[in-house]
Amino acid sequence: MADARGIFKMTAVDQRPPIKGPIAKHLGVEQAPWDQVARFKRLLVETLQDQSTAMLLDPHYAIPHGIDALSPTKGLIVTLEDSLFEEQDGGRLSANIDDWSVEKIKRMGGDAVKVLAWYRPDADASVCQAQQDYVKRIGEACAKFDIPFLFELLVYPLAKDAHQTKDYIEMQGKKADDVLGSVEEFAKPDYGVDVFKLESPVNAADADGSAAVQAVFDEMGRLAGRPWVMLSAGAGKPEFKAVLEHAFAAGASGFLAGRAIWLDAFNHYPDWDAIERDLRDGASSYMQEISDLADQQAAAWQSHACYGAGGARFLPDDASFRHQYSGF
Repeated sequence: MADARGIFKMTAVDQRPPIKGPIAKHLGVEQAPWDQVARFKRLLVETLQDQSTAMLLDPHYAIPHGIDALSPTKGLIVTLEDSLFEEQDGGRLSANIDDWSVEKIKRMGGDAVKVLAWYRPDADASVCQAQQDYVKRIGEACAKFDIPFLFELLVYPLAKDAHQTKDYIEMQGKKADDVLGSVEEFAKPDYGVDVFKLESPVNAADADGSAAVQAVFDEMGRLAGRPWVMLSAGAGKPEFKAVLEHAFAAGASGFLAGRAIWLDAFNHYPDWDAIERDLRDGASSYMQEISDLADQQAAAWQSHACYGAGGARFLPDDASFRHQYSGF
């Protein structure tokens, strides 16, 4: 998933509601046509993989329509969780995509399993327990099938909160303690997480370079206790770059981002020529910008103490163990 120096420069192509929703709205339909969503995802693979060390693909669209375009020299991360979650009064519950599993991801040649779990430490105890059990099962399966577990955490609004939304966006007014408490819980060895994909502990717009904000990022890195990367959560390009500067100073080993890289291009929909031009120009330029920043400031994943102490399940392998398939 990383480059030769141990830096992650990964592009997320697994988003479903953030792509399906705008397409359906533009077309005036309830459900976005499969071919339109899949076409955009294939474009992302074709235009952004050269600058990526790995790409995160989903089984619904990106894999069936884009896997043959993905170079076997690039890391293949595969999404396991369904984008449709169960909303209860006390919080959200996650589940796997139907008929999908860690075993299947390993068998198809995946280099890592990615799971997103919505989590609030102050959600109902039964919801917290269900989410913890869900992640434990994934961690156990990843250990059984010998594949890295890349775990994503997102806080979200509960029924009692303002800023109610079910969209995949950064929660406005989120509390740093909720983010930090979530990381602290899932950093426990029970869950088997190999790499964290984390959101900013402060709203992206507040990542102002101050010592107070940096202290929060530093605490998040300390709690993670293993390689971790930043997600963009729909932040704009300047805001996400500011987040990365804080994260790298706190020991992050790179990024796994999507919308900060390609959303501006997607906004040209349904002008496919304009989308492709912007992906090859603006998106690629931004990818180069944050990759250069990672080269200068990010920490190699091997530098984390738990790996130096012999705690790693996954160390650099001979190239022959990388996925060798251009299609499945």
